[in-house]
Amino acid sequence: MAHLRHRLGLPLFLIGANAWAGQVNKIDDRPLIREELKDDESRARALREYYTKHEYRIAMRDGVRLFTVVYTPKDSSRPYPILMARTPYAVPPYGVDNYANEKNVRALRVATVSAQLERDGYIFVLQDVRGRAASEGTFVDIRPIATTKDGTDESTDAYDTIDFLVKNVSNNNGRVGVWGISYPGFYAAQAAINAHPALKAVSPQAPVTEWFLGDDFHHNGALFLQDAFDFYSNFGRPRPKPTKKKGEWTSLHDGIDAYDFFLDLGPVSQANVKYLNNDVNFWNDLMTHGNRDAFWKARDPRPHYRDTKPAVMTVGGWFDAEDCFGALATYRAFETQNARGGSTLVMGPWQHGGWLRSDGDRVGNITFGAKTSNFYRESIELAFYRKHLKQQGTSNAPEAAIFETGTNEWRNYDAWPPKSAKPTHVFFHAAGKLSTAPLGKGETGADSYVSDPAKPVPHTAKLVDGDATFMVEDQRFAARRPDVLVYATPELESDVTVSGPIEANLWVTTTGTDADFIVKVIDVYPDEATNSDPAAGKLSGYQQLVRGEVMRGKFRSSFEAPSPFKPGEPTLVHFTLPDVAHTFRTGHKLMVQVQSTWFPLVDRNPQTFVDIYRANAGDFRAATHTLLRVFDKPSSIRLMMTKGRLP
Repeated sequence: MAHLRHRLGLPLFLIGANAWAGQVNKIDDRPLIREELKDDESRARALREYYTKHEYRIAMRDGVRLFTVVYTPKDSSRPYPILMARTPYAVPPYGVDNYANEKNVRALRVATVSAQLERDGYIFVLQDVRGRAASEGTFVDIRPIATTKDGTDESTDAYDTIDFLVKNVSNNNGRVGVWGISYPGFYAAQAAINAHPALKAVSPQAPVTEWFLGDDFHHNGALFLQDAFDFYSNFGRPRPKPTKKKGEWTSLHDGIDAYDFFLDLGPVSQANVKYLNNDVNFWNDLMTHGNRDAFWKARDPRPHYRDTKPAVMTVGGWFDAEDCFGALATYRAFETQNARGGSTLVMGPWQHGGWLRSDGDRVGNITFGAKTSNFYRESIELAFYRKHLKQQGTSNAPEAAIFETGTNEWRNYDAWPPKSAKPTHVFFHAAGKLSTAPLGKGETGADSYVSDPAKPVPHTAKLVDGDATFMVEDQRFAARRPDVLVYATPELESDVTVSGPIEANLWVTTTGTDADFIVKVIDVYPDEATNSDPAAGKLSGYQQLVRGEVMRGKFRSSFEAPSPFKPGEPTLVHFTLPDVAHTFRTGHKLMVQVQSTWFPLVDRNPQTFVDIYRANAGDFRAATHTLLRVFDKPSSIRLMMTKGRLP
């Protein structure tokens, strides 16, 4: 791709005749802005005082022009590197005299990434991706990689944009970084594919990665109903031509409890009938491609993250309800397909984008003892860009910088999962007990529950439209239901640290022909336990969700070719929960809950083997699911442990 022809667009206005393309910056650690930028107001004032805003329409190799905003330092005594974000969410405010400011905090923080980087001095670039907001062209969700030599995709658009910037933006040092959170994280990772020679650093953060197996809209083939519906009823509306008008996002169930709204919706096929009117293309794609067919495989970017040249730092949050899978999967794809290394992982105790949008000191009722986002921005992110874009600093960064919840400490590892992590099987026993002791020879047992799609288990006890703090929510509301199985260890006699993915191995029978199985790993606080933050209140007996995941049963053997259960026949349902880094403290208990509905986070499985997206009300039936505890069919979870011993 490096040898393909490039067509350069014309700037909306010229900013100078001289370019610094290819020049290597001498080591100079003077900040552009000497004062501290302590709040959004000071950041907005500094942006206007120390930077000049420019706007371009940059032509891609096929002639489509992409709207691009550039903030350049007014100081011209030295060259600066370029740091770019490409986004489908627009880059307001539009107009060269309209600077991002504290009245639109999101725009300000995306424009300059962090106060530390704004102060340090970079050329900040924002771009509307093809087919969104003010850019020309047709938008395609998770656009597949081009299959022809002269085709275009997100990697070629990134290449052509970088080529234009280093040749036309004055005072740049010829070194470029690309970053982004969520969907922009996907675009950042795409830039690393056949990267432009000037691209030296890429940071996919909570990147959208694979939308059928684990991110945003499906997990193991199960539709994440509320997220998909709420997102695409806004984002998915057609944009017939470029526009600078800000779209308003609204909820179709504003003021209505989401559980009731989606239960009243009925089968998901009714979404088009009642609300979407068949004019949301990607929702229609969701309804059409119910298996992991060629459509989804073409949109899995991971096979293309190979032989990359830029340094890659992937960032994610342990409590990210949207793209926790994406950060871990993207890191592994870069790490395993690039022999030269250069890929690092940062995982903190954050919700979606929390390292940019919050102090990172708490999620819901759980506190972490420090402003972890500040630590990340000051000690990790700034150092990464300084090293690779300004050639300042040395290569001391760990392979994996991991925040361990429970102990609330940062850990540095030379691999993730840690090489010291040992697999430990924990078995389900009679009377709701969890133990590392295997079932005895000839031992048999089972636990059953009735799963009724008409009365699904809620994923949260809160009556809200949507609240991602369910990722750490107290699970006692679910433990009290008869359609949730509960197993727990005795109180732990020492700290137990789990570091890595969790595997579920469920031997089950069912009276239906399909079923979902949700496994939740939970940290049970001792009675009278208190949180160090008085505002959080007492956490006596709190059942903190550490990790939960769903498996759509018909995909247990293949995501491409689903198969029904045979009623009454023992069947293994195996799946992997996303990684954790968590210490279960002395006196706590390790709990596992097993259930078959998680609503409206996950759509309801009819429990009959049908195309769920074309199911009608008569297809939904109650079924009895049984978890086996048998010597040669032992249900269990497998943990990767780095410390302690489970009973």
